[in-house]
Order: sequence, then structure tokens, then C-alpha cells
Amino acid sequence: MSRAGQTAALAMLLCAIGDLSSCKATPPGKIETAVMTRAKRWVFVRDKDAKNPTAANAASIARGQDAFSHYCAACHGLDGQNTGVPFADAMSPPVPSLKSPHVQSYTDGQIHWVITNGIFPSGMPAAQGILTDDEIWDIVVYIRNLPAEGSLGEPQMYKAD
Repeated sequence: MSRAGQTAALAMLLCAIGDLSSCKATPPGKIETAVMTRAKRWVFVRDKDAKNPTAANAASIARGQDAFSHYCAACHGLDGQNTGVPFADAMSPPVPSLKSPHVQSYTDGQIHWVITNGIFPSGMPAAQGILTDDEIWDIVVYIRNLPAEGSLGEPQMYKAD
């Protein structure tokens, strides 16, 4: 290849790289959001009919809060409402408030399934093999009984020294 051909090829490569690096993801529109929300609720998230074997009482809420504070608080805050989580709104999709009507409308079985299996490609990891099934059901009870937003402060990991 001649010197002029190499220069032209390099110029085209640099332009292509420049075009790719300037690509920008835009937030999903209303239709895309509606379709994915319905798909997630009715197709991807399973175990709609699974019943929580753990009774909701002070002891199970406390156990759920303890497990939640160790596994879930980094993304959802101690109160499940993203209090003190600096990146919650910057994630794509944003980390949802677990007290929101959207999340609370899931059945206990669906919430258990999400915690167990995670949601790909969101940032929600799977807890299977990390938390016991009893711990996951306790977390479901805690999510159903979340405290007031901000009442527990921010997670220790985000507090300035």
C-alpha cells in the first residue's frame, strides 16, 4: 500500500473511532419503558404465585433489616429508598426506591425471585449462593415494612471520615 493509501486508511480509521466514541446512549422513551416494564413484570420475573413462608413480625423484620444492611444497602441505602447512595440515580436504569408503588406491586414471590436471580442487564446482582433462602424471605418481609425515607441515615461506607 502506498504512503498516500496508508494515510487515507489511517484517517478513515480515526474518523470511525471518533464517531464511535461520540455515540451517546439516550434514556429510553415512554413506549420502550412501558414495553420493558410489562415484559419484566410478566415474562422475565418469575414465581408470581410463590408464598412467603416467613410471617411478618418484629423478629423477621429485624432479621430482614440486618441481612439487607449487609447485602443490599450499598445500592438501595439502609432504608431501601436510596438514601445516601451517591450513584443511585446515575445508574442505567436508575436504582429504584423499594418503597415505590412499582416495586411494591410485585408479589412476595417475585421479589424473592429478583433477589435470588438478579436482573440482567441491570445492576441488580443475584444473591443465590450468597444469602440463604430464609435470609431472602426475611429481606422480602423487610421490603414490605420499610422505615421512613432517610430515617436510618446513609450507609457507613458513604460517610465522610
